[in-house]
Amino acid sequence: MLDPELPAEYEELRKTVEEFAHTEVAPVIGDYYERHAFPYPLVAAMGRMGLFGLPFPEEFGGMGGDYFALCLALEELARVDSSVAITLEAGVSLGAMPVYRFGTQAQKERWLPQLCAGERLGAFGLTEPGGGSDAGATKTRARLEAEGTADAQWVIDGAKSFITNSGTDITSLVTVTAVTGPDQDGRKEISSIIVPSGTPGFTVETGYSKVGWCASDTHGLAFDDCRVPEENLLGERGRGYPQFLRILDEGRIAIAALATGLAQGCVDESLRYARERTAFGHRIEDYQAIQFKIADMEARAHTARLAYRHAAALLVTGKPFKKQAAIAKLVAGDAAMVNAREATQIFGGYGFMNEFPVARFYRDAKILEIGEGTSEVQRLLIARDLGLPA
Repeated sequence: MLDPELPAEYEELRKTVEEFAHTEVAPVIGDYYERHAFPYPLVAAMGRMGLFGLPFPEEFGGMGGDYFALCLALEELARVDSSVAITLEAGVSLGAMPVYRFGTQAQKERWLPQLCAGERLGAFGLTEPGGGSDAGATKTRARLEAEGTADAQWVIDGAKSFITNSGTDITSLVTVTAVTGPDQDGRKEISSIIVPSGTPGFTVETGYSKVGWCASDTHGLAFDDCRVPEENLLGERGRGYPQFLRILDEGRIAIAALATGLAQGCVDESLRYARERTAFGHRIEDYQAIQFKIADMEARAHTARLAYRHAAALLVTGKPFKKQAAIAKLVAGDAAMVNAREATQIFGGYGFMNEFPVARFYRDAKILEIGEGTSEVQRLLIARDLGLPA
């Protein structure tokens, strides 16, 4: 029998992040969002709370927690704002986690302490202008010059798109996937390489004008004769593709937690508004049409929560979780999108005004059906796990 109650340490974390989200994030995030400004003070505060170090060992400056704890924090943040939540999610699962999972001891000791403290951010350079879901179509290339000498360098040329946390004042590195040669079967050999911020030949392009996540940092990246030492290879040469698949599988659980938070935030805001708003002489909470909308919204959020928590529990106990991660992201992304639409409908004209959180939720929801694997990709993963033909 599954215990529906969180263990005490998890519940304490959840409540702490919940309070932070409502007292520190909620009063100020709307201004950052409308100005398309990165919320450095909030990021610094999350760093002091230890949120960026949640799933990492104490030896690297982490909190000694796990991925389940990270997901709980993401859900509570996203109940209030998704820009702050995605900054944490990307900083941990896409920025620091590749270094932790695949880095050498020297790489971990160099990069992880500041990343775990939230003093610096990392990014993951996977998506390219001509390849989103088809990540195997990587065109960015890296050649190894002076191989076998102390001066050996990777020379990187190419471009990346839609990279979160890549252009902030505190970004320290981007892990870049690049073609480093043909493998034994003649297919692309893809490897992962750490590129520190400020490296000559590495250009962070102008930030995107986005529909949502407007207080998060997203840029295109360009690499032109960008040179880094040979030891900046992350993991084994030629293992970049399976490495980033592992990172994406984990990240889908985190995104599902974020999406669940947005879906629940829509319930929270709709309940508050329904109890305040009157129409035709009654509070709108009295009308069955509104009651049914909110009931369905709560059911979606609840189902999404069960899905991501199950996937996260499998991950932290070392059990296979790939299908469950895909299910969680698919269900939670759908819940976020539908709940955001329904919450906007409940708010009526006010739901179309950016001063209300539900307008921000509506703008933020769509990317949850796209980023870190589209809903179509999740369905493909589930189908393949069921043995359906490729």
